[in-house]
Amino acid sequence: MTARSILWCPGLVLSGALMLTSGALLGCTPTPVPVEQAQAKPRVLTTFTILADMANRVAGGHLQVESITRLGAEIHGYEPSPSDLRRAEGAQLVLINGFGLERWADRFLSGLPDVQRVVLTEGIKPLPIAGDVAAAKPNPHAWMSPRLAEVYVENIRKAFSALDPAHAAAFKGNAEAYRAELRALDKELRRDLATLPPQHRLLATCEGAFSYLARDYGLTEAYLWPVNAESQVTPQRMARLIATVRERQVPAVFCESTVSAEAQKQVAAESGSRFAGVFFVDSLSPEAGPASSLLELQRHNVTTLVNGLKGR
Repeated sequence: MTARSILWCPGLVLSGALMLTSGALLGCTPTPVPVEQAQAKPRVLTTFTILADMANRVAGGHLQVESITRLGAEIHGYEPSPSDLRRAEGAQLVLINGFGLERWADRFLSGLPDVQRVVLTEGIKPLPIAGDVAAAKPNPHAWMSPRLAEVYVENIRKAFSALDPAHAAAFKGNAEAYRAELRALDKELRRDLATLPPQHRLLATCEGAFSYLARDYGLTEAYLWPVNAESQVTPQRMARLIATVRERQVPAVFCESTVSAEAQKQVAAESGSRFAGVFFVDSLSPEAGPASSLLELQRHNVTTLVNGLKGR
């Protein structure tokens, strides 16, 4: 049996041709993997890194799972490149979030007419995007609720079992174990957020990406723009957030890792608050960072929020 160099990340297999372009970004190391073994696994794409993490947990190594977008990418208005399309060749399944998040996906997937598409928010009732945007738009960030993340996991399990029936039992066991971790995470976040004083339970961020989490844990959400695809900071939006933070005397404001925090730092300066850190929402961090998985992303965000609002 011959072997070739395969780029290996936790639960992720990429062909050797991608090593030079992806290795430094993903923090992966090349490991020899038999060609027959690599080719035998069905190939699955996800639209962003958080979905890839969830999918890898369910796949358990039985499938090749790869995110189309890289770590740190701004996924709302992502512009796929020809190299993205080449990397997608040979995929049998694409997992997308839905709720209007991946506006670029239709164009991208038109180049992959034979690839099945599964929407992971199927079965979730969306919250509307609040604020000065067109009515009836769903907020796409449902994965930010650990409870709703369980729906994602079940939809992934169903898709993988249909794709690779021989490993359906393994997918079921992996999904059940992952859902148990999400339920434990829900209790952990609820406990930590319950320590915030009522007058400071305001989550002030750049993007309105925390609607589901705020609903689950009794927080109020305020932001500079509703979704990153509409991220123009208007004077009206900034003035409104400054007034809210000042009126509530909220000690800290935050921003997301995939956008500039400069406008939010101005909000902090003009409201008498302080800029207290960065949240991860649309992308994981590198492996050595604070949000290398969805579970760690949630823990990092809540710890950052609680520390900021308590003045630590």
